[in-house]
Amino acid sequence: MLTPQLLEELNSLWEEGERHDAVTQERRERRLNITPDTGCFLYQLARTRGARHIVEIGTSNGFSTLWLALAARANQGKVTSLDILAEKQQQAASNLARFTLVDWVELVCCDALDWLAKAPLYSADLVFLDAERTLYPAYWPHLQRILAPGALLVMDNALSHPDECRPFMAEVLATPGYLAETYAIGKGQLVILKDC
Repeated sequence: MLTPQLLEELNSLWEEGERHDAVTQERRERRLNITPDTGCFLYQLARTRGARHIVEIGTSNGFSTLWLALAARANQGKVTSLDILAEKQQQAASNLARFTLVDWVELVCCDALDWLAKAPLYSADLVFLDAERTLYPAYWPHLQRILAPGALLVMDNALSHPDECRPFMAEVLATPGYLAETYAIGKGQLVILKDC
């Protein structure tokens, strides 16, 4: 349950990330967190779907991971969060410990494409994409395979970075059996339902 105190703590962490990014020039060192309303949206989707296996591509410092982990805990599930940068996952591990959510998340430092290629069929109830957007089209065949029937895929930055997201969105919309809609929440959330 998202208590007022928990929401306040999450918002405080987000504000801390915003202050950090405002004075950090190097993109690799920035946190680039989702917005709190995006986090709440992800939590709602995961809870409503009853998602037990959630895959996150792009851990950063774990702000989005926290929202997904809260839903996974409520659903008696697990989050697998992938990032290629070990230092970002160390920050995420610290934040997960701060919110006592370590037991609900597996942090995997790897190339997401390699991990997706080996992931089991129909193994994900919800996938959250918030990484290098130009790589998403290469992920799509593997994402189709691992998404369970009725599963959701959410992509951040659909409205803030439309040019970078357009090739992936075009592939999704051209694939039979998938429904997609963009919501003006945070930086824009493309929500894809595997309707097959």
